[in-house]
Amino acid sequence: MTVEQSPSVPGRIEITPEAIASIVSQAVLTCYGVVGMASRTLTDGLVEILQGDSSRRGVEVRVVDDRIIIDLYVVLEYGMRIVTVAENVKSVVKFAVEQQVGVPVHAVNVHVQGLRVSEGQAAER
Repeated sequence: MTVEQSPSVPGRIEITPEAIASIVSQAVLTCYGVVGMASRTLTDGLVEILQGDSSRRGVEVRVVDDRIIIDLYVVLEYGMRIVTVAENVKSVVKFAVEQQVGVPVHAVNVHVQGLRVSEGQAAER
């Protein structure tokens, strides 16, 4: 993705989907109710293990016609209202990317891959 800036200094600024994914990953993990990111598929999980880079796990960024589309694969805390947490994640991610990159986000899709019971909840059972 190329970002157009003021013409005071010739050149261009190029932001890769991987850079955007790093911003997204940090933003998601600050959201209340999110306990982690999940791989989209088992194959993706194995590739992440072999590459040793989990900083962008569960984040897929596509740039189509200079529009940013983000897919997130998350694990949420059991007992949380899923729709509320997912809407919050969408808002936080959209804000973070637009603030740091300066380009509007077209869509943020949240895929809840699982729920995790906290140790405190498990002990109560």
